[in-house]
Amino acid sequence: MLRIFHGTNYDFIRPWRIAVGVTIAFIVAGFVMLGVHEARYGSALNQSIEFTGGTLMQLEFTQPPNVGDIRATVDAAGFPNSEIQQFGSPREFTVRAGGHAEGANAAVETTANQIQAALTQKFGAGTFKVVRTEIVGPRVGEELTRNAIIAILLSLVITMIYLAFRFEWRFGVAAVIATVHDLLSTLAFLAIMRLEVSLTVIAALLTVIGYSLNDTIIIFDRVREDLKKNRTDSLYTVLNKSINETLPRSVLTHVTVAAATLSLLLFAGEVIRPFSWIMLFGIVTGTFSSIYIAGPVLLWIERRWPRAKGDRNLASRAAAKDAVRPETRTPVGAR
Repeated sequence: MLRIFHGTNYDFIRPWRIAVGVTIAFIVAGFVMLGVHEARYGSALNQSIEFTGGTLMQLEFTQPPNVGDIRATVDAAGFPNSEIQQFGSPREFTVRAGGHAEGANAAVETTANQIQAALTQKFGAGTFKVVRTEIVGPRVGEELTRNAIIAILLSLVITMIYLAFRFEWRFGVAAVIATVHDLLSTLAFLAIMRLEVSLTVIAALLTVIGYSLNDTIIIFDRVREDLKKNRTDSLYTVLNKSINETLPRSVLTHVTVAAATLSLLLFAGEVIRPFSWIMLFGIVTGTFSSIYIAGPVLLWIERRWPRAKGDRNLASRAAAKDAVRPETRTPVGAR
């Protein structure tokens, strides 16, 4: 299959205006949905109880139950979107039901009694016991969210510094802008799909950032090599050539990761499903941004802040003309 993508000569950069328009429309739609959810549900994002607080129950059954039956029973008891997870052996499970603030002991006791009564009616008396019941506060989730935001910001700064030293500052800025695009697109996807935001989703978001940055850096590394080899070609031409040269590697990587993630989405169950959705979307948006965001941004920076006269890649200054008037571009491989 990869032979199809060897020796390709696609002009990836030419439709960048259409690509940017589509992604802006998608992000705007996502933020509109955030407003709709805020008005309808009182919360823009569908947060798990790790962030909102709630009740935690640990159950031990005499025989391994069907987790789907537990989830359906808890939902029917009036606690939708509760988290059901296997804990230890196949007979032990934890049930996390949200909706109560930390310290609301009476409400927590009522929640636990309602869930226990519903499970008893479903599975029968004596088929399980409640090992423990406790309050889950949102403080840990808030701290982890804050740490995740700090980690994202630090990764962007470190990426810019790394690319500035290894390549030059133009590459660093382009990569960071592409990563910000991925963050905004993923947030819009979360809003449109109304996926539950849990710690696993935060982990998926950080993974998407790393995946996208890796894809962008690989293309930029090839751009740097091609700029050294082709001192007379414009940056527009070199970008297209570099993307075509890395296409076989990109296709192989993306198909492999997508296949593994699709397996998680189909067979891993409800708990891991939001993680799988974010990862699948991240593969798409990461590939999109590394081609249609990072590349055009690099061209725009080259036009706005051209290299000094006499630079070894002086011809890349022609990218300004290519970016403004793509119809006058030099076709890839035409020289």
